[in-house]
Amino acid sequence: MWTSGRMSNAKNLFGLGVSLYFWGLMDLTTTVLSGSARPLTEGQEDNLSDKLHQRMKRSWVWNQFFVLEEYTGTDPLYVGKLHSDMDRGDGSIKYILSGEGAGIVFTIDDTTGDIHAIQRLDREERSQYTLRAQALDRRTGRPMEPESEFIIKIQDINDNEPKFLDGPYVASVPEMSPVGTSVIQVTATDADDPTYGNSARVVYSILQGQPYFSVDSRTGLIRTALMNMDREAKEYYEVIIQAKDMGGQLGGLAGTTTVNISLSDVNDNPPRFPQKHYQMSVLESAPISSTVGRVVAKDLDEGINAEMKYSLVDGDGLDVFDINTDPNYQVGIITVRKPLSFESKKSYTLKVEGANPHLEMRFLNLGPFRDTTTVHISVEDVDEPPVFEPSIYFVEVPEDVEIGTTIQIISAKDPDVTNNSIRYSIDRSSDPGRFFYVDITSGALMTARPLDREDISWHNITVLATELNNPSQVGSVSVTVKVLDVNDNAPEFARFYEAFVCENAKAGQLIQTVSAIDRDDPQEGQHFYYSLAPEAANNPNFTLRDNQDNTAWILTRRSGFRQHEQSTFYLPILISDNGRPVLSSTGTLTVHVCSCDQEGMVMSCNAEAYVLPVSLSRGALIAILACIFVLLVLVLLILSMRRQRKQPYIIDEEENIHENIVRYDDEGGGEEDTEAFDIAAMWNPREAQLVVKHRQDMLPEIESLSRYVPQACVMDNNVHNYVLAKLYEADMDLWAPPFDSLQTYMFEGNGSVAESLSSLQSVTTDSDQSYDYLTDWGPRFKKLAEMYGATDSSGALW
Repeated sequence: MWTSGRMSNAKNLFGLGVSLYFWGLMDLTTTVLSGSARPLTEGQEDNLSDKLHQRMKRSWVWNQFFVLEEYTGTDPLYVGKLHSDMDRGDGSIKYILSGEGAGIVFTIDDTTGDIHAIQRLDREERSQYTLRAQALDRRTGRPMEPESEFIIKIQDINDNEPKFLDGPYVASVPEMSPVGTSVIQVTATDADDPTYGNSARVVYSILQGQPYFSVDSRTGLIRTALMNMDREAKEYYEVIIQAKDMGGQLGGLAGTTTVNISLSDVNDNPPRFPQKHYQMSVLESAPISSTVGRVVAKDLDEGINAEMKYSLVDGDGLDVFDINTDPNYQVGIITVRKPLSFESKKSYTLKVEGANPHLEMRFLNLGPFRDTTTVHISVEDVDEPPVFEPSIYFVEVPEDVEIGTTIQIISAKDPDVTNNSIRYSIDRSSDPGRFFYVDITSGALMTARPLDREDISWHNITVLATELNNPSQVGSVSVTVKVLDVNDNAPEFARFYEAFVCENAKAGQLIQTVSAIDRDDPQEGQHFYYSLAPEAANNPNFTLRDNQDNTAWILTRRSGFRQHEQSTFYLPILISDNGRPVLSSTGTLTVHVCSCDQEGMVMSCNAEAYVLPVSLSRGALIAILACIFVLLVLVLLILSMRRQRKQPYIIDEEENIHENIVRYDDEGGGEEDTEAFDIAAMWNPREAQLVVKHRQDMLPEIESLSRYVPQACVMDNNVHNYVLAKLYEADMDLWAPPFDSLQTYMFEGNGSVAESLSSLQSVTTDSDQSYDYLTDWGPRFKKLAEMYGATDSSGALW
C-alpha cells in the first residue's frame, strides 16, 4: 500500500496536505512470503483456480499535494512523502518519480520517498503538475506496487499587482455635459488566483482629475463630476486612475493608468465681427468676379460648429457686388458682380451678415448666432481706353462706290473725366489690302481702293481709337463691311464650246447647246438672253434659238457642208444679262465640218490637203529671211528706246555732281535722292519747260499729312477724294518705288514749326542773312545753330 505524508514545518502550512486513501481489490491472488508480497506464478494460478478466491486490500494510495509559490529559501522546498506498506525501512524499496517536472522541478529521495521542489514555482506560469510514482524492489528491480499518479498544485500568494492592459486611455466628452455623463470605462486585470482569497479582488479610485471627473470603484466607469465644463476655457484633462487588489485593504498591491480626456466642441459661442466697419477700395477696371476684399467673423467654436455663412443684407451695392464664403478659412470674400465706373458712382456701402448654419437648440438662450458689419467700398479712377458707341458696326456698301467715299462715321469717346482727344486708325492686319482709310480726327471711314464683290464680298476690319495724351490706351471696334453687288460683269460662256457638223447634216439640225455664267449675283436671279452677233445676224449656215432657260441651241440653216470648201466656221454669239444696266459680251462658237457615216457618227474632221505645185527660188527665200531680220531689229530698237525713256535724264553726272542741289529731308528715296533737282534745268530753262520730270520717289502719305492738320480743321471731302485717288494711282503705278512719300502742291513748308527753309526766300548775300532764330528751334537744330549762329568774341553762341 502507497502512503504519503506531509511534514509540518515552517516551509509548509499545517493541514494543507490531505491524503485521500483509496482501497481497491487486487486483480491477481498474491502470496505473502516472509512479509513480502510476491505475485503468483502462472502454474500456481492454475493450481489454485479452483480454490476459494480471497478478497484482499489494494496496496497503493492516490495523493494530492499543495505547495506555495514564490519560495525564496536556499534549501529545497519539501513537498510531501511517498510510502508503501511494503517498505520495512530496510532500504529494499526504491522510489522512482516520473511525469511533469520530474528531476527538473521536483526530486524524490529514492529511499525515504521524500519529494522536494528544487526550483522557484510561479502559479501564474503553471498552476499544477501531474506526476507518477513507482516502488521497485531494489535488488531485483521488480515493481512492488502498481504505478500511481498524483498531482502537485501550486498554492497562490498575492504577488501580482493589477495592470491596465489597454492603457493609457484617450477619451472625449462633449463640453457643457451634465454631471454624471459617462466618459470611458477602464479595466485592470490581476494575474493572481481569483478563486483563492482577495488577491485578485480589484478596487478603482481616482488619484488625479478631481473635481472634474469621478470613477466607479467596482466597474472602473469614469463620469463627469462638474457641470458647465467649457472647452474654450480648458480643453484637455489628464486623469490618473488607480486599481488596488485585496479589496483595497492595506497591504494590497496597486497599479495606475492615465486617461487623457478632451472636451469636444459644441456650438455654444455665437460669431462676432472684430470690426464693425471695413474700408475697401477697388479699381473701376476690375473684371467681373475679381476680389474686392475679405471680412471674417470670429467664432470660438471649431469644426462644423464654427462654419459660417456670409450674405449681403442691405446697402446700395447689392446688385454690383457679391459675397462668397471660403469653406477652408471661413471668411467672406466680396467680389465684383457688375462692371464699375468711377464716373458713374464713386463709392458703395454694404451691410454684411455672418451666421452659423448649424445650431443647437439648447444653446439658443446664449444669444443670436449671427452678427453684422458695415463695408464701405471706394471706386478708384483708372485711365481707361476709348470706348466705341456702338460696340460693333455693320456697313453695306455697293461695289461701285467711288474712292474716297465716306461709308461710316466711327465714334469713340474717352470714358474718363479728363475726356482726352481721340485719334483713329485702322489695324492693318485686319485690312491687308488697304481698301479703307479712316480720318484720324473725325473717324470718317472711307474707301481707299475700288471694291469688287466678286473678289472680296466681306471685309472685317478693326478700327483703333488711341488717346492723344496716352497712346498706350487703345480701344478697338469691329466694322463689318458687306459689299453689295452691282451689275458690273458681263455674262460669258460657261466653258469653251467647240461643235461638229457632218457634211451630210440637214437644215434645222441641233449641233450644240450653249450656256453662260455671270459673276454677278442679282437678287432676282440670273437670266441670260442669246442672239447672234450683229455681224452674223444673217448667217446663211447657222441659226440660234434662245430656250428662255439660260441656254440656247445652235441649229444648221442649210445642208450640204463640204470640208474641202470650208472646214471650220466661227459663229459669234451675243449674250446679255438682265441687270441694270444691261451688260453683254460676245462669245465665239467654233464649228468643225466633219465627215460622218450614215448614222451620223463622226469619222474624220481633217480637211484633205490640196497641194499646188509651187516652187520658190533661192532669191525669194533669201528676201523673206531678210525681211524677218529687219523686223527683229526694229522690235529691239523700239524696246531699247522705250527703256531709255524710262531712265532719268542725267547730264555730265560725274562733272557736275557738286553743282546739283540735293534734298535730304525725306526718307526711303535711296540713291534717287541725288536726282531731286537737275542742274540742266538751270542751264536751259526753255528745255526744262518742255521736259517736265516727275519724281518717282514722292508718293502721298496721307496719315503723315494729318499730323500737321489743326484739331479743329476738318479736310474737305473733295480734298479727301482727290488725295485718296492720287494714292491709288501711285499704288497702281508699276514703276513707282515701293514706298509712300508726301507730295505737296502749290505750297511749301506750310504747317512746319521751322516755317519755310527755301533758299528762294533768303537774301542774296550770306552777310545779310541772320540765323539767330535757329537757337529757338530746339535740340534738333542745335548743330545748324552752332554752324550759322552769331558768336561773340569769347566764342559763346548768342
